[in-house]
Amino acid sequence: MKERIAVIGGGGHAKVVLATAIAMGIVIDGIYDDDPDKWGSEILGIPIAGSLIDMEKRSYIKALIAVGDNVTRKKLACRFVHYEWITLIHPSAFVHPSVIVGKGSVVFANAAIQPDTHIGEHCIINTGATVDHDCVIGDFTHIAPGVNLAGGVLAGEGVFLGIGSSVILGKNIGKWTTVGAGGVVIRDIPSYSVAVGVPARILKRRNEKEQQI
Repeated sequence: MKERIAVIGGGGHAKVVLATAIAMGIVIDGIYDDDPDKWGSEILGIPIAGSLIDMEKRSYIKALIAVGDNVTRKKLACRFVHYEWITLIHPSAFVHPSVIVGKGSVVFANAAIQPDTHIGEHCIINTGATVDHDCVIGDFTHIAPGVNLAGGVLAGEGVFLGIGSSVILGKNIGKWTTVGAGGVVIRDIPSYSVAVGVPARILKRRNEKEQQI
């Protein structure tokens, strides 16, 4: 009997998650989203079968969160702690055997992750991103398409690196910090910051309480 796997989230990000699962030969049983306008529709031939409450009523053991927003993804992971979260790695991605990829994380097409890197739980390594040797990527981080990290980069929990941004060797990015699209990080950036530009400069600081789950 095939395993029944549920996907949480029926937006655009879910399309890429489902495409990755299909490429791996994984069969998704159903998609669940609290937007009633989506119920009864399909993504890549997979039905959006109802709400998250509907999902809880069914006998799923394994699931995957297909939501791009880091805060929402963490809230969902904390809400549904009883599920076994699956990890996806697209067949076209390069992930060195020494790399650790945490549960619930997804590595999309043409991404590359080099030796002795540690990817946390529920992370997104998006299309064509590169993560070089000895990086440490915290839980719930999203590395957008085309991002390039040099070796030894540390990204804390909940970091978002916008499309096409880059980080030079050995720099630290504090938790729940955002680097805008195309930004180039050449110095450490503290937690709860928004940094933009070339080189990336802090535009504003967030209230820590805003990021608490």
